[in-house]
Amino acid sequence: MYKIEIDIGRQMMTLCHHGVVAKEYLISTAKNGPGEKVNSEQTPRGHHIIRAKIGADAPANTVFIKRRPTCEIYSPELRAQFPDRDWILTRIFWLSGLEPGKNRLGNVDTMRRYIYIHGTPDDVAMGAPGSRGCIRMRNSEIIELYNTVPVYTPITIA
Repeated sequence: MYKIEIDIGRQMMTLCHHGVVAKEYLISTAKNGPGEKVNSEQTPRGHHIIRAKIGADAPANTVFIKRRPTCEIYSPELRAQFPDRDWILTRIFWLSGLEPGKNRLGNVDTMRRYIYIHGTPDDVAMGAPGSRGCIRMRNSEIIELYNTVPVYTPITIA
């Protein structure tokens, strides 16, 4: 059984398999820090699961908007064309909170807030907060993780 632990303070994701650390990944969480409220652009804490995996056969750097591929492949030229876009690339894990009143239901619902673990442009800094609430990873690493863990994998964000 797999489990993912996300340490916001360390900006680190740990993948455990049967209770043993299998891999660690440097990540980037919300620039606004941790928090659960809708429209806060903060990374929600607590117990979650991967509710859906999106992008199984997409090439690396595929651009997604509203969980759908746009038929674009990210490039610096595309970024220059759309400088304000929140780049969601390659693969998406759509998260769902498990704790009613904390990260599930009402104005704290992780899934309704569209909080993902997703790929990001390779020049985006890892190890420092910078997202709009989601958890960013390197494209090669999100592909590796996507091919390893199943839907409903438990995730703890602290």
